[in-house]
Amino acid sequence: MNPILCGLAANPALPSELVDRLITVADDEIATELAARPDLSHAQALALAARAEDTAVHLAYEGRLTSADIDPVAQPQAALALLDTGAGLPEWARRFATDPVTERREKLAACPDLPPDVTDTLAADSEITVVSELALWTTPDMAARLARHPHAEVRRAVAANEATPPSVLEMLLTGDGLPPARRCLVCDRERTPAVHTRPHEHEHQHQHQHQHQHQHQHPADDLPPGAFCTGSHESTVHDMWRQALSNPATPARAAAGFAGHSSALLRWSLAARPDLPPEVWGRLAGDPLPGTRADLAENPAVDATHLRALATDVSPDVRRSLAHNPRVPLDLLTSLAGTTKIGATLLPRIAAATPAEVESLATSPDPAVRMLLAARRDLPPGIRDALAADTDAKVLKSIAPHPGLSEARLRDMIDRHGIRVLAKVATNPDASPSLLEHVTRHDPPVQKAFREVARHRNATAPSLLACLTDRQARPLAAAHPSLPVPVIVELLSDAEERVAEAAAANPSLPSAMMLKLTP
Repeated sequence: MNPILCGLAANPALPSELVDRLITVADDEIATELAARPDLSHAQALALAARAEDTAVHLAYEGRLTSADIDPVAQPQAALALLDTGAGLPEWARRFATDPVTERREKLAACPDLPPDVTDTLAADSEITVVSELALWTTPDMAARLARHPHAEVRRAVAANEATPPSVLEMLLTGDGLPPARRCLVCDRERTPAVHTRPHEHEHQHQHQHQHQHQHQHPADDLPPGAFCTGSHESTVHDMWRQALSNPATPARAAAGFAGHSSALLRWSLAARPDLPPEVWGRLAGDPLPGTRADLAENPAVDATHLRALATDVSPDVRRSLAHNPRVPLDLLTSLAGTTKIGATLLPRIAAATPAEVESLATSPDPAVRMLLAARRDLPPGIRDALAADTDAKVLKSIAPHPGLSEARLRDMIDRHGIRVLAKVATNPDASPSLLEHVTRHDPPVQKAFREVARHRNATAPSLLACLTDRQARPLAAAHPSLPVPVIVELLSDAEERVAEAAAANPSLPSAMMLKLTP
């Protein structure tokens, strides 16, 4: 990688003729930067796409290429990218449906709006990975058809597809109306009964991964650890149930029946659903798995009675999730503030607080509550200024980035609390050049404050020169357009590549120097 050329490729002030020059010498890294340029012309996009197919794929996804620009034989991945965005041609889909490369058929199977004859071809594919990919993204009619597929892996993908008809999802959970699956990935490869493990791994029946992660793909040459089958495809069926329980299209009545299931992961899959009856919430609120209770605590559909019960949960993760629930009662939230590590983040319930509630929160005797309110960026000036005069440093850190604070108030924060608030003051969008200089001169210095100053739009030469003394702030300062031109030019030969690249990307770099640097 050439850091100078990568920086130039990203420089928003790079003249168009120099963009043309860089295209002719672009490696993968330079091409990536060039492809992201908003001023790239169509002719330049075509020239760039011709150099590397990965770049052509990126440009296709960004809408910079059309079907007239791509040869599906020479650039199959780019053609598939256009099909994936709905901009490809039906004849391409028919071509790829019988492509000898399995990965291309898999990619095609995930594309929207495929012609019916193409989906029929893919549904009959000899590779289960292709059929499973189709099942995950296909239309309701095809999903209903694939729910009867003899391979359990395909049914698992159908269960994850939100377009699958609710009645079909219910059948996948109950088994009623469906013939039993005849195969799974385990019995495809190993004699049953078998538990599949990888070297140096313990045998777990199920991996404890969060249920919202898509797990529809297995490597063609391997099986997930813990996958097992005694003839009934147990681990795949379990995963199919998980997918169906997490699928919002699954009828609530069918999902609710799993609230007492012996599998903790299946119960966990229910906790975020907004459509379950209160008796199920009550059952899940007492679940032994903290992850289940935490997801329930953050579920905006859960009623206040159950939320209040969760407020006394022994797990801090559960109480923290409850604080993030957009419908948590405000009195409950304020009681959690002092006992739960929430941090200075804007909580949904705080963001939705009424003017009267804002007034009440601003005068709370608990600084943790005032800190939560201070995370808003739309406070009335009187409340904003009152919080800026707070005696508690964590409240000041939370309010310091609020727009509209005067320089005098921001300086007063620094005078009273120094290093504890310095970096947050530097993030204020209205911080003046003189205030930012004041921040960089603070003794003792604060590393994070240098980084914030270096990326601030109001930073001027004195502040930025000070930021260059800090290793982490140095590349940020090198990219700042207010840095003096002689310094930018000097940094082009910096020993650290990140700094040199940032200097080359600086829009204040003279065009004559850009010309000199471009081969």
